[in-house]
Amino acid sequence: MSAITLKNVTKRFGDVTVIPGIDLSIEDGEFVVFVGPSGCGKSTLLRLIAGLEDVSAGVIDIDGADVTGTAPAKRGLAMVFQSYALYPHMSVAGNIGFPLRMAGESKEAIDKKVRAAAATLNLTDYLHRKPRELSGGQRQRVAIGRAIVREPKGFLFDEPLSNLDAALRVNMRLELSELHAQLKTTMIYVTHDQVEAMTMADKIVVLNRGHIEQVGSPLTLYNKPDNLFVAGFIGSPKMNFLGPTYAKEHGAATVGVRPEHIKISKESGLIKGTAGVAEHLGSDTFVHVHVAPDQMITVRTSGDSVLRHGDTVWLTPDEDRLHRFDAQGKAIR
Repeated sequence: MSAITLKNVTKRFGDVTVIPGIDLSIEDGEFVVFVGPSGCGKSTLLRLIAGLEDVSAGVIDIDGADVTGTAPAKRGLAMVFQSYALYPHMSVAGNIGFPLRMAGESKEAIDKKVRAAAATLNLTDYLHRKPRELSGGQRQRVAIGRAIVREPKGFLFDEPLSNLDAALRVNMRLELSELHAQLKTTMIYVTHDQVEAMTMADKIVVLNRGHIEQVGSPLTLYNKPDNLFVAGFIGSPKMNFLGPTYAKEHGAATVGVRPEHIKISKESGLIKGTAGVAEHLGSDTFVHVHVAPDQMITVRTSGDSVLRHGDTVWLTPDEDRLHRFDAQGKAIR
């Protein structure tokens, strides 16, 4: 396991600065997720930690040692990419044990480590199969197994589930969380999917244009976003931002409220609207309500909602659950 510290880490490509000086501490054994929209710098930051990109300025520290100029292979980290990159002519056992053979370990040591990794990842029954005989989720587990046998100080995951279908992504999220609980090893995981971030992370790092917008636990970011960007990015469906008149009444430039913190009624309320599309998900229903020509508010209500498209409805935000932001987009506490 290892602690990883970034001190004013900067990355420039020519005259373009993509990471403008980041400070970040990742504790020993934490599961940290870098999340943000495409182009925000999360994969670049991961590659800087891995040593696959050179740092333009600043220091990367692993376990108290400055590794800024250290080769990737000597940092003690294992990276799992979006592409499985398995050797098609090798068995599962051969793919998992490949880095150990390259390191010159004995056949007995390799076999022992491969079998231990396979048991951890539920791949024991597939050790003699070729990659073409596996599902997408099984192939990703083989790629993870190849990283596990190296016994790294930490794991780096670069959007490893993006090639899988929705059901497999859910299963692999659970498997990776279980793996972290078993290994108790530092893990850094990159994704653009904030649902993955919320369900897997001990700590989330929200990135935007190379800057860290906020660092905290999933519930801290959900319940106490520092600014409008984090408030609008974290949460599914997204936070609603109400009109300027309503915001002024609460001493703010912008007021936000989560879909589950709005009461919807056909009888009375504070904001009049027209029910639009209703998304029925079984336990919940998301109703998209038109309250102005250019404004729509999403409400989470019960799964047995009988509201119909075109119904006149009234919305009442929970006054105790409002999020207020100033003119600069900073949270007003």
